[in-house]
Amino acid sequence: MSAPLDIGVYAYEHTAALVDGRVTVDGMDTTFETAPLVTDIFCRMLEGRYDLAEFGLTYLLRTFDVDDAPFMALPIFPNRNFRHSAIYVNTSAGIERPQDLAGKTIGEFALYGHDAGIWPKGILSDEYGVTPDQCRWVIGGTNHPIPAFDWIPQPVPAGVDVRHAADRQTLGAMLESGEIDALISVDVPLAVLNGSTAIARLFPDYEAVERDYYRRTGIFPPMHIVAVRRELSGRTDLLQAVYRAFGAAKDLAERRYLDDAAKQHMSLVTPWFSKLFDDNRRLLGEDWWPYGVGANRKAVDTFLRYHHEQGLSKRLLTSQDIFVPALLDT
Repeated sequence: MSAPLDIGVYAYEHTAALVDGRVTVDGMDTTFETAPLVTDIFCRMLEGRYDLAEFGLTYLLRTFDVDDAPFMALPIFPNRNFRHSAIYVNTSAGIERPQDLAGKTIGEFALYGHDAGIWPKGILSDEYGVTPDQCRWVIGGTNHPIPAFDWIPQPVPAGVDVRHAADRQTLGAMLESGEIDALISVDVPLAVLNGSTAIARLFPDYEAVERDYYRRTGIFPPMHIVAVRRELSGRTDLLQAVYRAFGAAKDLAERRYLDDAAKQHMSLVTPWFSKLFDDNRRLLGEDWWPYGVGANRKAVDTFLRYHHEQGLSKRLLTSQDIFVPALLDT
């Protein structure tokens, strides 16, 4: 058996079988560790605590611009989400359509170019002609103040106005008060959850907009991948075993929903879940959360283009550049 591997991953339902030991990595002595916040896993990976770990796509790409880039990617996508729903506006700011964001002050969660911000900014540019340099940006925590993430490179392109919120400020409160006009955030502002009329989503019927986006593009936006230390990136047997294990854990989660469909998902407490499951299956297919390069190349290359266009990567990368050679044919 090979030397022990330490792997960090958030305990989603599709990774839970790895964390609790129901699924193991063939021929490998592995320890899976999770954390209360997924960014804790990112930080620990950068500190050298893990051999492989879940990693935000932008966090990975930022390391490609440093000397001796430490990581490569496995085409495993633990976190993905449609992000039209991540754009919020103050209802008194005069923002009725995406084009009205030009000239506005926009908050962004955590850092300029977080994973859930790169996607909507790219979509706003591609489909509505609104580019980041047309806006002013304030970085911070949505519901709780957070300091700047000084443990990861934070490039800001020339010509883009970016500042960090004050120590005790939250972007959610700033949006509700009108201090900022809009917000792009992975976190939902508490004011929205509490029913405030001062904040609305830019796309009120975001589900319909996001479903239409998928129909047109085939993209289910990935946010995170699994990163591996570059010195391990040539270990074909190891990487293939890890890839299979993550796939097996995901298959268990998907199989549960397929098996429960015959009983109208009685094991779940969410009403009308079976209708949602049927709708999603018709749109997204039998494997609605695919791993592998082939099924995700367009989405990943789109993100890589957005990352470069937004001034966060010095060069335009492709899937061929970031994924380990052993898994390029997946």
